[in-house]
Amino acid sequence: MDFLPEKINDYVEKHSQPEPELLQRLNRETWQKQLQPRMLSGHLQGRVLSMLSKLIRPQHILEIGTYTGYSALCLAEGMQENGELHTIDINEELYDFQRKYFDESPFGKQIFQHLGNALEIIPKLEKTFDLVFIDADKNNYPNYLEIILPKLKKGSVILSDNVLWSGKVVEDLKEDDEDTKALLQYNKLLNEHPKLETVILPIRDGLAISRVL
Repeated sequence: MDFLPEKINDYVEKHSQPEPELLQRLNRETWQKQLQPRMLSGHLQGRVLSMLSKLIRPQHILEIGTYTGYSALCLAEGMQENGELHTIDINEELYDFQRKYFDESPFGKQIFQHLGNALEIIPKLEKTFDLVFIDADKNNYPNYLEIILPKLKKGSVILSDNVLWSGKVVEDLKEDDEDTKALLQYNKLLNEHPKLETVILPIRDGLAISRVL
């Protein structure tokens, strides 16, 4: 998942904004108690998400895939004072874990959790979003793009995680690898869509930044 050499990654982290104390605790508890802790955004990517959100200054943020809440808290750092962050996850077992850290943050009353299938929930959200972060089931990435575009305005930004998929996007495709197939289709869509301009950053597992034209 990491495309930078370990020494370079360590140097970059040491010369970037420190990880806030609350997120350090969330990071540690995720690694102690969850089965797939590498799903966590982590220090470097978290600071990238925070910086992008601070530059965008979104009023409404949509996150597809909450996991333990780390990325939501990073994105919330740039949210406007009266802003809202809506985050969707299908795993009800993580709901209370997420809520604990959300409520310890300054953004507890601005973060709204939605439990269930994102493709069913998103059409019911009567919001126009300034910033979207997609980090959920990879085979649905093209479907998520289709369903969120009508809820975005000119200048809105879509952040897509895992778009390099541990390098599988440049390897020989296995016939039964549905996730990689979906990501190849998704990356092509981001690159060729007439309403988007996109750049992919090789941070951790690949982060795509797309701006609505």
